[in-house]
Amino acid sequence: MVFLFLATSCQKDESFTSEEANYTIDLNLANETDWKMADEILVLVNEYRNTLGLTPIISDKQFASAYAVDHSHYMMAKSQINHDNFGVRAQALRDNGAERVGENVAFGYNTAEAVVQAWLNSEGHREIIEGNFSHSGFGVLKASDNRYYFTQLFYKK
Repeated sequence: MVFLFLATSCQKDESFTSEEANYTIDLNLANETDWKMADEILVLVNEYRNTLGLTPIISDKQFASAYAVDHSHYMMAKSQINHDNFGVRAQALRDNGAERVGENVAFGYNTAEAVVQAWLNSEGHREIIEGNFSHSGFGVLKASDNRYYFTQLFYKK
C-alpha cells in the first residue's frame, strides 16, 4: 500500500515576531532552487492574479529566494512543512525594504500546476497569492526521495 502525503501551509508576517537577531544569508543559496519549476509557479500565480485585475508578482532571484531555499532545506531536514523562524525571514525582508511579507509552503507535489492548485484551493494560501505583494522568492527543492519542498516568500516593496 502506498500513501501519498501532500501538504501546504501559509503565513502572514503580522502574527510572527523575530526569533533571532541575525538576518544574514548566503545569496548563493538562491541558485539551488529549481528555477524551471519556480518560473512555472510564478506564471501560474500571475495568470491567476491577472483574472482578478491584480498586478503581477516579480521574481526575486536573489535575496528572498536565498531565504526561501534556506527554509526549504530546513523543512527537508525535519521532514515536515512548517513556518519555523518565519519572523527571521520576514524581518530580513523588511530590513531590506519590504513593507509586508507572506509565505506559502508545501510538500509532496510534483508539478507547478499541482502545488499552485492546492494553494488556490486553500483559503489562507489563496489570500497570500491574492495579497498586496509585488515580489516573490522561491525555494523549490527536490529531496533525495524525489519529493519536492516548496517555500514561496511574497513581499511588497
